[in-house]
Amino acid sequence: MILRDLTLRPATRAELPAVLALLADENTVVDPASITVTEAYERAFADIEADPRNEMLVLTDGERVLGCLQITYIPGLGKGGAERALIEAVRIRADRRGGGLGRELMERAVARARARGCALVQLTSDKQRTEAHRFYASLGFARSHDGFKLPL
Repeated sequence: MILRDLTLRPATRAELPAVLALLADENTVVDPASITVTEAYERAFADIEADPRNEMLVLTDGERVLGCLQITYIPGLGKGGAERALIEAVRIRADRRGGGLGRELMERAVARARARGCALVQLTSDKQRTEAHRFYASLGFARSHDGFKLPL
């Protein structure tokens, strides 16, 4: 596949099952037809779609969703008042890894944040995903903080 023939764009409602399939299991290909799109997913997707500070992006080859990620643009007083971009839910189809799609997805997302005027891009990754950590480091991301979560 020629990587320049790929498109990174906001996901459509019709692609929600494909996005949920990518998020369901990062180690196997899940058939989007097997995904149940609940009311909670519908509501969350509609909220993301309506929010100018949120984007659920898909990487496509024209016919198929090959990857996805969510970018949230966060205003702040640090960095001279510039926005920062938070990238989460990064996935590439399990059967398409290793061919440069992840790098293409991330480079295009970073370019999108840069074009918007963001001063930095940050992301989180589960501590167990050591291969993902090596990948992010190869893109120039540096470990800078420890994160904490509080389930509610």
